[in-house]
Amino acid sequence: MINFDNAATTGKKPQSVINAVNNALYRFSANPGRGGHNLSVFAAGAVYSAREKISRYFGASGADNVIFTSNCTAAVNYVLKGFLKPGDHIIISDLEHNAVVRPLQKIDVGVSVAKVDLLSDDKTVENFETLIKENTKMIFCTAASNVCGRALPIKKIGDICKKRNIAFGVDAAQMAGVRPINMRDMGIDFLCVAPHKGLYAPMGLGILIAQRDIGNTLIEGGTGTNSISLYQPDIMPERYESGTINVPAIMGAAAGIDFVSGRARDAYNKEFEMVARLYDSLDKMSNITLYTPKIVKNLYMPVLSFNVKGKTSEQTAAYLNSKGIAVRAGLHCAPYAHKKLKTIDGGTVRVSPSYYSTLSEIAYLIKILKVYK
Repeated sequence: MINFDNAATTGKKPQSVINAVNNALYRFSANPGRGGHNLSVFAAGAVYSAREKISRYFGASGADNVIFTSNCTAAVNYVLKGFLKPGDHIIISDLEHNAVVRPLQKIDVGVSVAKVDLLSDDKTVENFETLIKENTKMIFCTAASNVCGRALPIKKIGDICKKRNIAFGVDAAQMAGVRPINMRDMGIDFLCVAPHKGLYAPMGLGILIAQRDIGNTLIEGGTGTNSISLYQPDIMPERYESGTINVPAIMGAAAGIDFVSGRARDAYNKEFEMVARLYDSLDKMSNITLYTPKIVKNLYMPVLSFNVKGKTSEQTAAYLNSKGIAVRAGLHCAPYAHKKLKTIDGGTVRVSPSYYSTLSEIAYLIKILKVYK
């Protein structure tokens, strides 16, 4: 089956990632940091090496800043619920995923929503800056929309945060591994990553890289350190990693970084070419509705939403499924983005290729849509 739902999770994994996961199951089936025997020590060393690799790849300040969570959504929750206090003010974008929007409903903080201009970074930055108040403690935004692919001007927003002494958090679920992210250069304090997407790792793992103190913990429990104390340790990453971590997935993520740093270094260019080809073809079809202006390289990630006139997004997805093509339909867990695009009633059909997708597969999708009425 042709998989064009890679924004949800990359379907095909590199053999190197599969080998790393299998090797971890064979060699590292011991709880790292929970024992003094060789098996535990060996596993702990492998995990620490993975932290170092992740820190280098994302331009962070060290391995201890890398925290492993159950998924990217958990990482976002750790930041928002740990860092913010009642009375604080936060600014988010109007393209946010529910991973950001829903946690904020549980916190007694003021929330302002900045409009993202679909073609102008400067207007977008201005819209963020005008919303800053005296009690603004954080700007937290997606690196790129999972609905329309619009990439936010992360470095420019980070520069504002540095100038105003405001914390900056980024949900990098749709960008990490596909386009370069350097936390130091971009002024990012908290980076939340979904390794099962652009890093081609297994599902069930999130990465949170914290360049400053998060504050409160969401989960407390065994960390393997100072076990006599009834209180959570203060040091990172143990403070935020209670319980057993997902060692096989962590090894898969480390191998995924090697993959995107090597063979898949040009993943963005390749994937964008496919989406641009699709956009140009769909734009000529009278039965297709597109929701973004002409997509521009570097302003957009390789994600495209559309609908077929007279059909629901689910009907179109079911039709494509019957033809051997997997796409995503509906609201994509991002109602803010759909309100912005005026697709809140029925959502969209979303196409998202991966490094393993081909132009011939895009051509087949175009051919199928041409005859779908």
